[in-house]
Amino acid sequence: MTTSLNPAAPHHLPMFITAPGDTDVLMVVTAIFLLVAVVTFGLVFFRLHTLPERMAHGAHKLQFEIVAVLGLLALFTHNHAFWVAGLFLALIDIPDFPGWLGRIARGVERIAGIKPEEIPAEVAAHGDHGGAAAKNATAIPDRTRGGSPKKEELIDA
Repeated sequence: MTTSLNPAAPHHLPMFITAPGDTDVLMVVTAIFLLVAVVTFGLVFFRLHTLPERMAHGAHKLQFEIVAVLGLLALFTHNHAFWVAGLFLALIDIPDFPGWLGRIARGVERIAGIKPEEIPAEVAAHGDHGGAAAKNATAIPDRTRGGSPKKEELIDA
């Protein structure tokens, strides 16, 4: 059985118009292209969305966790300000204040003539540089010398 054209149809039809019962090749190609485009866009979106977390991966643990939480908030709330804040936080290298304070505390102990105690192994393993030394620096030394407390306060000040 042959299909005849409608008398109102033009004699030359474009190639994307298929005969009844044939496979619509343009629709199949369009569906495959659309599927590949959606998956590619999703991968690029999630790769870009995790950019702050990947940048902060080598930073301090607390900074990385804050950036990760900001990324999740941005993902679930669709609020871009969280993502931008996470990106800025990932770009900024937060200084190591405990390390500096520990060095200052050890220097003050050395100037005051107080022997610094050994840092416990668990504190040193966690990277708390000078945490124990900072506690020792703020401790009041034993006052075994004689004299009035008022005079000792003036000496210490």
